[in-house]
Amino acid sequence: MKSLAILGSTGTIGTNTLNVLSRHRDRFRVAALTANTDVEAMALQCAEWQPQYAVMADAAAAERLAAVLARTGIETEVLSGTAELVRIASLAEVDQVMAGIVGAAGLLPSLAAATAGKRVLLANKEALVMSGRLFMDAVRNSGAELLPIDSEHNAIFQCLPVDFARGLERSGVRRILLTASGGPFRDRPLSELSRVTPEQACAHPNWVMGRKISVDSATMMNKGLEVIEACWLFGTNPEKIRIVLHPQSVIHSMVEYNDGSVLSQMGNPDMRTPIAHALAWPGRIDSGVASLDPVAVGRLEFEDADVSRFPCLRLAYEAAEAGGTATAILNAANEEAVAAFLDRRLSFTDIPAVIETTLAEQSARPSASVDVILEDDAAARDRARSTIASISRGGE
Repeated sequence: MKSLAILGSTGTIGTNTLNVLSRHRDRFRVAALTANTDVEAMALQCAEWQPQYAVMADAAAAERLAAVLARTGIETEVLSGTAELVRIASLAEVDQVMAGIVGAAGLLPSLAAATAGKRVLLANKEALVMSGRLFMDAVRNSGAELLPIDSEHNAIFQCLPVDFARGLERSGVRRILLTASGGPFRDRPLSELSRVTPEQACAHPNWVMGRKISVDSATMMNKGLEVIEACWLFGTNPEKIRIVLHPQSVIHSMVEYNDGSVLSQMGNPDMRTPIAHALAWPGRIDSGVASLDPVAVGRLEFEDADVSRFPCLRLAYEAAEAGGTATAILNAANEEAVAAFLDRRLSFTDIPAVIETTLAEQSARPSASVDVILEDDAAARDRARSTIASISRGGE
């Protein structure tokens, strides 16, 4: 029986992970659950799964959770703060860590799991976007297993040869085709984008996701971050990755080989498929996902991504080429801009403007250490907030 810690258990990835685990209670045990502030959801999860530890990022939320569990007689130990998240991810008794915390907040616990030699099920793409080289070095040095959970990267992983780590060119791979639905505004007239609301941006046509990731999908920054993540996961560069819009979200990505073969991974758009794949790899287990009916799908469409419609794509490619902390700066500015948009302090089309201004004003440095990365992350957030405030005041 494998022991699992789920970082971000009340979010979309976490709840889908628990759904898969509920079908295989004889194979997996939940040792620890973590969340930010959702006490009600965490209390219900603790009641069902009886983990040894529950960690809330927010101290006040941890106090409320402890009181709830005490009243119901649940013996789960409640902890709080980043240091405890890091400790939980490194516990000797934990075999696998589902890294599902959204954004930069997931960096330190995800990196801790890699350093501790765990099987890391990586749904937090920002960990590689911010600290790719350090993260991959930690995986190699510790002997950790790194399995991607993003549907696209999991699809690529399934389509690559088992020895891809020796180099994609040596393995006969020509390029990676990273698919994207195009989000809710793929066909929206450009003149209307400045008026879209957070509710419209979060209404993804194919996937059920959190609000931040839904906005990233609408701007296509999510795909830009995935390009950076893919470069680190598969040892390649942005020139070898082509983004292809695929509205049906049935083909989750493709790998093209030198002989002209193109391998794809297909399935219904449901995060339980990549989660189940990574949990059981190299085996297979039931995920609960319905079988794909290709006749019902009917047709598969593809088109190029338009960077004039999705300027965040260009910014992500530029940051990837610049290297160092440029990708951490990109991510920090994006997180601040998306938060401001969701709070209605910024228009949808101002999101890439904030990111571009931040990248122009802050010089990137070599990613020599976690401290350097976090310093540039903090500085980028300050710059982005200043730009957002200026835009909100009408440029005064």
